[in-house]
Amino acid sequence: MNESKIDIILNSAEQLMCNNKDITVDMIAKNAGIAKGSIYYYFKSKDEIIDALIERSYSSAIREYFNSIKKSTTTFEKIKTLFRSVLKEEFWDKRKNIILSLHLKDDIVIHHKMMITAVKVLSPLLTALLAEGKSDGSISTEAPKESAEMIVAMLTFLLDNNFFPSDKESIERKLKLYAKVLETCFETPKGSFDFLFTPPEK
Repeated sequence: MNESKIDIILNSAEQLMCNNKDITVDMIAKNAGIAKGSIYYYFKSKDEIIDALIERSYSSAIREYFNSIKKSTTTFEKIKTLFRSVLKEEFWDKRKNIILSLHLKDDIVIHHKMMITAVKVLSPLLTALLAEGKSDGSISTEAPKESAEMIVAMLTFLLDNNFFPSDKESIERKLKLYAKVLETCFETPKGSFDFLFTPPEK
């Protein structure tokens, strides 16, 4: 299937952002092999392009989640699948994911947008799963919605390299501590959230 003009623009911006700290609309147009005016037909500014990239990255993770969830038989497996769908590209794929690339940039506006998008997109899905887990007894929580918002916001903030400069080992230590926090909050068995820092089997 041929790429749409929007996908061509976003793919060009994504490619550039993985290798450059600062990009311009001119750079995006040149890299995409299209006229600058074509970009402004679809996007008013570079900021709109970045917003669309962030939305597309999370949307891709969500699509993978819904495709994978068909194989899940328990609520906890669905929760595990949701986390893996979001984290996999960031920490276990050799190819840099745009979410991770954006995390590494010193742009407070981008970081703020990413956190808002993460909470907006992921929290409703996690809320439904926590409510389901509460119902079947696999999760203990009195406030699924608030718990989901805190979980997503905490994870996004802690892994933000702009606020907390971290190497691979530091990120793994954070995820291990985060897993213990979740076990305590939801009264799940020890090791329930170890998948957060364990690469998936190939």
